[in-house]
Amino acid sequence: MEGRSSIGIGVALGVSIGVALGVALDNLALWLSLGIAIGVGIGVAFDQQRAKKDKADKGGDGSGSVVASDGGGGRDKTVDTSDGSDGGGDGGGGGD
Repeated sequence: MEGRSSIGIGVALGVSIGVALGVALDNLALWLSLGIAIGVGIGVAFDQQRAKKDKADKGGDGSGSVVASDGGGGRDKTVDTSDGSDGGGDGGGGGD
């Protein structure tokens, strides 16, 4: 379902829940409008979550992290290089 928005699904769920609550509580206008607003929020949240998952599946999270190995068969560690440093711990950047 790549490239499709979940806002419509969220709105449909929100409308159905809003109508049910509106009829039960005898205030259809209030609950229908709240259901639509909550449904849009849920749809946007689903879209963002899917985009984040798709980005992670493609291998790029944009964080600037690299996996550094000590070369000796030890455990690898993730080094954050988003600040421009080379991750060496000397405070310098890029190895000039």
